[in-house]
Amino acid sequence: MKYDFTTIMDRKGHDAIAVDTIPIPGVEVAEGFSAIPMWVADMNFPTLPTILEEVGERLKHPHFGYFSPSDEYFDSIIRWHKDRFGVEGLTREDIGYENGVLGCVASALQAFTAPGEAVLLHSPTYIGFTGTMNNNGRKMVLSDLVRDENGVWRMDYEDMEKKIAENHIHCAIFCSPHNPTGRVWEREEIEKAMEIYRKYDCVVISDEIWSDIVLPGAKHIPTQSVSEDAKNRTIAVYAPTKTFNLAGLVGSYHVIYNSYLRDRVIKVSEMSHYNMTNVLSVHALIGAYKPEGREWVDELCQVLGSNVDYAYDYITRKFKGVSLAKPQGTYMLYLDCEEWCKEHGKTMDELLRAGVRVGVIWQDGRPFNRPYAIRINLAVPHARVVDAMDRLDKYVFNGSLENVLPAGAARLCPAEE
Repeated sequence: MKYDFTTIMDRKGHDAIAVDTIPIPGVEVAEGFSAIPMWVADMNFPTLPTILEEVGERLKHPHFGYFSPSDEYFDSIIRWHKDRFGVEGLTREDIGYENGVLGCVASALQAFTAPGEAVLLHSPTYIGFTGTMNNNGRKMVLSDLVRDENGVWRMDYEDMEKKIAENHIHCAIFCSPHNPTGRVWEREEIEKAMEIYRKYDCVVISDEIWSDIVLPGAKHIPTQSVSEDAKNRTIAVYAPTKTFNLAGLVGSYHVIYNSYLRDRVIKVSEMSHYNMTNVLSVHALIGAYKPEGREWVDELCQVLGSNVDYAYDYITRKFKGVSLAKPQGTYMLYLDCEEWCKEHGKTMDELLRAGVRVGVIWQDGRPFNRPYAIRINLAVPHARVVDAMDRLDKYVFNGSLENVLPAGAARLCPAEE
């Protein structure tokens, strides 16, 4: 490959909570094991070189005063959406800077719902949505995704409609591709959901931050592209931050075609004064959305697809009692460990701690609204995926900490040896 997806970066002390924080309280990595960061949703790959070049050029100018996003910023977004998603007719007027996807979600909730009003979301539910809903005093109504006979996550349209009607809902948060399940919705699925939202006159907030990270065999369909009505009732939010590992720079953008929706979202965000454009994030986006960025993302998705294939096959073959659907997008696995916990008489807390003890720093999936869930980030070099699965096999799901190597016998992944 042209780009580097194999180097194991030393991120310690470089502003990275992925390696500086253990999200499972009360446990440390046992002596002899290196830590593999597999929890918070950022990537352990070096970012695209043209981003560093673009930001570096801007840093040569010794001023960071007030500014407005350039034509190049908007043109870069328009070209990206045309090339990657086949979007035609997107204009500068339709695009607006957002200081984070969840900031736009909060602005839209404030613009189109009242405190205490119900909003429909799917479950499992991204914890960022949960926090934003609670912090803004809105009522979260969940419609469970269900796994079909082939293990694929599906929307339950009958349940969606029932809950919208019963709770007098006029706003919904949609996640495409879906986090944390990794489901990439097909056009017909989005069309059916949007028809329900149309029937009950719901404003749709569509989080499409994962739209670039779609694994081989799947295709992202922008929510606004499925019909003229969908185009005009949807507030879509995108960002290069997840795609290119730029979350620390902050910087997202909305696509809103309907001027009524757009004007209200902009007014709310202006009133909070949070939505000031970051000059370096603007230049980072320009660097990301170059032709080199298209090539880099294509290689990234191949690497992630290989990681997903390996981990999914390993887990389904060796971890009896652990269930999961194979993701089509994102780089997260969402495990259901209920059967394993009950068969082995273990609690979820015990299981989570066992993984961390052997250096697999994974994430408690229960806050995503599934009681036996664990979320695993596979955006790491392939050697680390192999090592993590090996550790979970020997010491967690099919072994115990009694098998941990003696103190001082460093347990490193092959690329570190």
